[in-house]
Amino acid sequence: MRNKDARHNLVRRKRELRTIQVMIRMFCRRHHADSRIRLCQECAVLFDYAERRLDLCVFGDAKPTCANCSVHCYSAEKREQIRVVMKWAGPRMLFRYPLLAVFHLLDGRRPAPDLPVKQVRHSGRDPHSSGSRSP
Repeated sequence: MRNKDARHNLVRRKRELRTIQVMIRMFCRRHHADSRIRLCQECAVLFDYAERRLDLCVFGDAKPTCANCSVHCYSAEKREQIRVVMKWAGPRMLFRYPLLAVFHLLDGRRPAPDLPVKQVRHSGRDPHSSGSRSP
């Protein structure tokens, strides 16, 4: 059962990356000239940034949608850019990419997991000792 959940979560992350890619591509095609074949430079940079953020997410495969996340890993500038893209592309996805849109809406209803506990490296010493050794 646990292996199935891990595969499902990995599929969700891949689908989220695909959703971001589709949204940015739709936005770029509509708002930026000469972007019929590939993304313009600004949108390509935004997508690369979003891809890196997704890869480095502290939640790993249990990652919630960004709107439900307790950790906002985007810089203020990039967060505003992606917000504008999603606000424009989101409603239009229902007509062009209905399955991605529905899955994105369903993923957005999932509760966000608790922040993972950071593991501390142990140096071999007791952190509660005063530094002197007992005989």
